[in-house]
Formats: sequence, structure tokens, C-alpha cells
Amino acid sequence: MISNSIKNMKNQIIQFFVSQRKNMTRNLIIVFATMFISSCGIYTLNDVSIDYTKVKTIKLFTIENKASYVNPQLSPKLYDKLLQKFTNSTKLTRTNKDDADYQVIATVTGYNGSQTVGISAQQATTNRLTVSIHVVLKKTQENKTEEFDVSRSADFSANLSLQQAEGQLLDELVRNLTDEIFNHIFSNW
Repeated sequence: MISNSIKNMKNQIIQFFVSQRKNMTRNLIIVFATMFISSCGIYTLNDVSIDYTKVKTIKLFTIENKASYVNPQLSPKLYDKLLQKFTNSTKLTRTNKDDADYQVIATVTGYNGSQTVGISAQQATTNRLTVSIHVVLKKTQENKTEEFDVSRSADFSANLSLQQAEGQLLDELVRNLTDEIFNHIFSNW
């Protein structure tokens, strides 16, 4: 008699977990379906919003370097990183046509090394590399142009020359500048 009660209890527990599993599966399907349906139309991620019903194409012009000191690697690296960011983080189609919905024109306006705080034995212990970019964003459908500047700095040891430091800092600066430009274009700042 006791063994039958235990068997019945065991069967009831198994049925309970099986029924809960079905409910959990159904709930997960509903959650994923809701996320999929809501992702159509306007894309949002990390405060990035693009109305894909209106904006479909983007053109990035070659990045001109007008800084007084020209690092020949900066413009191509920044161009490649921006294209990669546009491609990987949006559904926009890259084009070279002049009627692109968004046209991005970026110019390197500053590339400066300077001494910073941290003086030891009457010599600076840290230097800083600052890169400045001027960006023009043309929104052709709205017949609107926006301009903004972004700037990033990175510190390096005063024991290194600017050329030595560039090798260590350039990728980080380009990544940070790319993120800032992208966020400015696609976030509601």
C-alpha cells in the first residue's frame, strides 16, 4: 500500500515537472516571438535608433587628413573601422552613390603630441597623443546637414618617442573615435 502511494506521488511529481516544462517552452517561444516582431521596423540597441523604413543606405567618403602632423595609417584605419562598424551594427546598405540616405564626411583636423602632468626630476613622465576629427553628416531625405567634432586622447610614457607610442596607441584611439562617431550619428544625443 505504501509503495503504491510512493509510486503515485512519484508519477504526480513527474507529471508536474513535465507540465511546467511545456509551459516554460511555450513562454520562451512567446518571448522570442515578441522580440522578433518588435525588432522589425525601428532598430534599437544601446540607444541606437534607425528607422529602416526611411533610412536604407549610407556612404562614407574617404577620410582626408588635414592635421599638421600626418600619420599615414590613421585615415585608412579609421575609414576601415567605421565601415566595419556601420556594416556590423546596422542593417544599412553601403553605397558609393551620391543619393545615399546618410553621407558621412570625416576629416582629421588634429594629431598632436603634448606633455602632461606627472613631473619627476624636472622632466615630464607622461605625454599625451590627441586626435581630433571633424564630421559632416548629410541626411539627404531630410535635406539636413549636421556637423560635429570628436576628439580622443591617450597617454604614453615620456620615455617613448611619438613614433614609438603611435604603434601602441593608434588602434585604441581609432576604436574609441569610431565608437564616438557612430554613437553621435545613430544615437539621439
